[in-house]
Amino acid sequence: MMWQWIAGGFVLGIFSSLHCVGMCGPLAMALPVHHLSRIKRFAALLLYQFGRIVTYASLGLLFGFAGRHIYIAGFQQGFSIGIGILVLVLLILYYCYKKNVQPPFMLAFYKKIQGVIIALLQSERNLFSYLLLGMANGLLPCGMVYVAIAAAVTGSTVDQGVLFMAMFGLGTLPAMMAISYFGTSLSLSVRQAMRKAVPYGIALMAVVLILRGMNLGIPFISPVLQSAPGTAVECHN
Repeated sequence: MMWQWIAGGFVLGIFSSLHCVGMCGPLAMALPVHHLSRIKRFAALLLYQFGRIVTYASLGLLFGFAGRHIYIAGFQQGFSIGIGILVLVLLILYYCYKKNVQPPFMLAFYKKIQGVIIALLQSERNLFSYLLLGMANGLLPCGMVYVAIAAAVTGSTVDQGVLFMAMFGLGTLPAMMAISYFGTSLSLSVRQAMRKAVPYGIALMAVVLILRGMNLGIPFISPVLQSAPGTAVECHN
């Protein structure tokens, strides 16, 4: 069933590109690469995007461990439903009531990450700096990354979490590379139209998470979740 996680992460990443173009596009277009030769410019942009994927895969590793423990504890089904409902609630709060629910410690963390990005942009840069910039960018607040993490944590193995998040990053790669090269020719109205489609995709993903936890036997959408391995019982005569 690993291919389903690979395909699911990649498809979510492609759809998330609509959000990335609107939200992360300005940062990608502002990267100081215009003075570089064509080959070095391509390498710098590719390293920047690869840095994001490294961060996403690392998050997949972290939350994959959490998902594995949830699976072993036997809470995977209810947890998937709960996460889906939580995503829907947060979506309604953000888009309908304009309320952004974030703990104070996360706001402080994001300010530190922004400081790291500014420091990297102001420092003397080499190609490795663009990799670090991408890794830092992967830690900035992003609703679609949150949705991807919510999906990754419902897996039963660590590998599923890592693969899902890595493929999610790869799915965003084509659009983000394109916006870095041709972003100035993409009108603001087009980017805004792309962003308007995002909440529908988030809602769809939340529904999939809920259906996944319901064990309806629908391939990929709601497969029958395997039960956690039982504990071996030793018999004494």
